[in-house]
Amino acid sequence: MSQVQVQQNSLTKTKSSLPIVGFVAYSGTGKTTLIEQLITFLTERSYKVSVIKHTHHHFDIDKPGKDSYRHREAGASEVLMISDQRWVLMHELRQSSEPTIEQQLSMLSPCDLVIVEGFKNANIPKIELWRFEHDECAANPLKANQDNLIQALAYPGGIDAVNKPDLTRDIPVLDLNNIEEMAQQVLSIAGVLAK
Repeated sequence: MSQVQVQQNSLTKTKSSLPIVGFVAYSGTGKTTLIEQLITFLTERSYKVSVIKHTHHHFDIDKPGKDSYRHREAGASEVLMISDQRWVLMHELRQSSEPTIEQQLSMLSPCDLVIVEGFKNANIPKIELWRFEHDECAANPLKANQDNLIQALAYPGGIDAVNKPDLTRDIPVLDLNNIEEMAQQVLSIAGVLAK
């Protein structure tokens, strides 16, 4: 890990005590599938992993007609639902701003690693995903060439791939299909010790 990466990790950790790494890529490049595979790989090795997922789409985990939905519609600012299997806190922003990444991290329970999907401009260490056959990837320059918080680049085949993007920075290049390699880099970037 370079001195710049260590400094960036230290900066990020002063804002949050939770080790964190984000994934940036165009829609359809496999972020969610990769994150799912990483979570499985890491939790099988006793890491406690949390995820922050940003979406640009309107979403609701509640259903019209349910008590909790009716409470929110009536004006409750928060509704906490609990069962013997899980709990969820729904907080209505109404006229408030979306919480910052630091505020979101403060809402999470202690864990070994936080994986972030969808906050491409967040001030956190990131890994960029790229695919030769993806139209937007092929038509646009790598974000890693402009964003120094992107600390690795991953694409199918990695350094041995036939089709490679034009990377102008000296950062690790990973094989997107090698989950063990990806997981090791995620842990390294986040500063998480091996178990």
